[in-house]
Amino acid sequence: MSIPVLVAVPGPAEAALVAGWATCRRDVVVARRCADLADLLAAAGAGLGRVALVAADVRGLDADAVAALVAGGLTVVGLHPAGEEAEERRLRQIGIARTAPDDSDPRAVAALVLQAVEAPAGVGSASRWTGAAQADPAARTAPAPASLPPFRSGRVLAVWGAWGSTGRTTVAVNLAAELAAAGRSVLLVDADTYGASVAQVLGLLDEAPSLLAAARAASDGRWDVAALHATAPEVSAGLRVLTGAVNPRRWPELRPAALAQVLEVARAGADWTVVDVAACPEHDEDGVRDMPALRRNAATACALAAADVVAVVGASDPVGLQRLIRSWLDLPELAPQAVGFAVANRLRASAVGRAPARRVCDALARFAGVEDPVLLPEDREACDGALLAGRILLESAPRSTLRLSLRDLARRLPDIAGPQAPVAEGSTAPQSLSARRHH
Repeated sequence: MSIPVLVAVPGPAEAALVAGWATCRRDVVVARRCADLADLLAAAGAGLGRVALVAADVRGLDADAVAALVAGGLTVVGLHPAGEEAEERRLRQIGIARTAPDDSDPRAVAALVLQAVEAPAGVGSASRWTGAAQADPAARTAPAPASLPPFRSGRVLAVWGAWGSTGRTTVAVNLAAELAAAGRSVLLVDADTYGASVAQVLGLLDEAPSLLAAARAASDGRWDVAALHATAPEVSAGLRVLTGAVNPRRWPELRPAALAQVLEVARAGADWTVVDVAACPEHDEDGVRDMPALRRNAATACALAAADVVAVVGASDPVGLQRLIRSWLDLPELAPQAVGFAVANRLRASAVGRAPARRVCDALARFAGVEDPVLLPEDREACDGALLAGRILLESAPRSTLRLSLRDLARRLPDIAGPQAPVAEGSTAPQSLSARRHH
């Protein structure tokens, strides 16, 4: 059976490929010769092909375009100018795992297409051009590119939670600062598409949100550890920050495919990546996938899907606890791969009665199955002082009860993020820390 290929290759290389396939291959056919990226996406949406063969110089080709092709069920193969390792690297960084020089023998490119269909490589994974050359003995060999840097060495912690004044950003900022103070390299990412505030909390100028600059670089295939260090300079020893857009109208600039690449590279550039995200994303129900609110929540969904650990933050009052319980029960669907832990913030007797710690723990255990929540005390004076000065609690109130609690939590995080036991089939809630340890 022939493999229909959508070809988007400007210039003479396209004619050479089409002519070569017409004379020597019957298992690969050109389903459509696309004039530009829009034509390619339209053909993909119409289901005209199984493989998209696209050149690096196609205008507008970025991570979002590749993600759209993959979402449409196509395998993507890239062509880059011969000898241009930078262009080959860019193709791989935007998610095209299989590439070849544009002066390759048509038989070798056809072999690469077949290889991609038979054993598709995941988006962002590495493959070698020499595999295609070996698949077709008639093809000339080409030098194998340098291996991509080993990603997934660091950890990603998403700080998420329910709507309301939960103190999520306060937890994210100060937890990142405590990890850095403990000698870890930390990247703090403000991916809140509704109310980004990390820059304000830290007293930073926010004229140009650096997370959006990072997303643009990732989408264009120019995102690596060197770019990360240039875009997110240190604000204190060991702590780098990618600030979010204070203007909520700019949320469309934070595309999920680009954010996923930002976080993947962050693993190679930091021991911990702490991501402050907006509250609960709506579930992607059938019939409402194109609603603007759902697309706006894609950044939160992306961060949760990428996270190794998720801190689910809620306020320690009747309304906040109810919302925390609901968020906790939603976590297995949103981040099935992550270790979750519940954070009951702003703990105080005035909101829940006498013995507030016992009351909050009892409620979470009864209604959510959480046996060991993290309890953070209310310390309004310390938080107000830190916000007014644009400083972290470690600097402005080092002996405050909240700061000491966050320090203790930072010390526990390596154990929390350790090997996670599989969640039992049919489980309706994520495992708490005690459940994970007892398995």
